[in-house]
Amino acid sequence: MQPFPHHYTIDASVLPAGDAPLSAEGIGVIESAPPREFGGPGNRWSPEALLTAAVVDCFILNFRGIAQLSRFEWISLKARTKGTVDRVDGKMRFTHFDTQAELVLPEGADAERARHLLHKAETTCPISNSLSCRGQLTINISFRAKSV
Repeated sequence: MQPFPHHYTIDASVLPAGDAPLSAEGIGVIESAPPREFGGPGNRWSPEALLTAAVVDCFILNFRGIAQLSRFEWISLKARTKGTVDRVDGKMRFTHFDTQAELVLPEGADAERARHLLHKAETTCPISNSLSCRGQLTINISFRAKSV
């Protein structure tokens, strides 16, 4: 890992109509538009979807890194995060993010250690730690024999 601080620069532009391309050096363009809930087409990434994606992406990538550093063996992790926007004190804002994590472990693995690492991945995520809304993590762990 590189020393702190880290900097991320994104370029954006928009015309009176159409998508808003988002880009960064060395990364492909993402076409952005308002979500259906705000009158948009509903077929593009929106700021709301991108923030929710950042929460779940940070969680799963954190877990992968923490598990690797902890030498913890696992098979797969699927996660789904639902972000909720509501009106609070007259302002629209995210009020909470609910994440459901489904972790598959090899038979005989330590489920309690897995839960600990999943919670650590959640609490060390710089995206979630930068938000003022509540978060909830629901964990489902299953076991499967390792493929040979």
